Amino acid sequence: MRKLSLKNISWIFISAASLVACSGNKEQISDENKIVETQDTVKAGVLNIGGQLFSIPSPIQTAILIQKLGLPFNKSILFDSKKVNTFNTDVSRALLLGVYGADLGYVSMYSQTQEALTYLGAIKQLADKLGVSSAFDEKTFKRFENNLTNKDSLMVLVGEAYRASDNYLKNNKRLDISSLILLGGWLESMNIAIESYKSKNNEEIKRRIAEQKLTVNNLNQLITQNAPEQTDILADLKELQMLYDKVQFKYQYVDPTTDTTKKITYINSTNELILNDEDLKNIIEKIQALRNKITSSAS
Repeated sequence: MRKLSLKNISWIFISAASLVACSGNKEQISDENKIVETQDTVKAGVLNIGGQLFSIPSPIQTAILIQKLGLPFNKSILFDSKKVNTFNTDVSRALLLGVYGADLGYVSMYSQTQEALTYLGAIKQLADKLGVSSAFDEKTFKRFENNLTNKDSLMVLVGEAYRASDNYLKNNKRLDISSLILLGGWLESMNIAIESYKSKNNEEIKRRIAEQKLTVNNLNQLITQNAPEQTDILADLKELQMLYDKVQFKYQYVDPTTDTTKKITYINSTNELILNDEDLKNIIEKIQALRNKITSSAS
């Protein structure tokens, strides 16, 4: 198996999460005015896969949202790092690597240093079993280890990892493994969001879950192209895609307002989420069922 470069695996275990397209912030700055949108931002990198572009946000962004809402750290919603040795195939290990990447982002955002080191160690074990252990030299391991409680530095490391992602996907022949890692990370990131939503019925978290409509389509394409033999996963994704078809966004234009003194123009248009409680319930149940299926796959 090809040995991956250091920066490549950094991207895989940190950014293995939702392939998302959402109505995030756009901030344009000119010499005259600043244009500011007030909606939430999901920072993303862009990957070129088979000539198609996919927007990839970091799972850390979900953790940032949850922390911003004042929710306490909840270890029980994560997947146990001690189960790392019970996964015995490349497929199950790739999915688990994505799961642990999302969990690492969550515990790091809450400055849970010991938990973060545990997840980092589990990720290292999985990378070794997948044949990519050469990506982890002591220097890189120390960089992540030393910055797990420094949110700004962690985001910089994630940014560096994004820039290596194109190189990984173009040069590594194991696109099946990388696609499964992405899927595992997305499912765990959504599981964290869902459990947080259950504890605090918050409109921002609900919107974050609903915004994954295009993400599911993208994941479906990725797995279909790169891991078509995963028929069970594809069947679940197609069912989830059908559920997400009921999610709608209604754009309403509102005239912008300008503060001439500060030279700032505010964009006031809205993108209303249309999703009833029953459809949201079905989406949540399907995501968690698939997440629980891959985390119980120890063979």
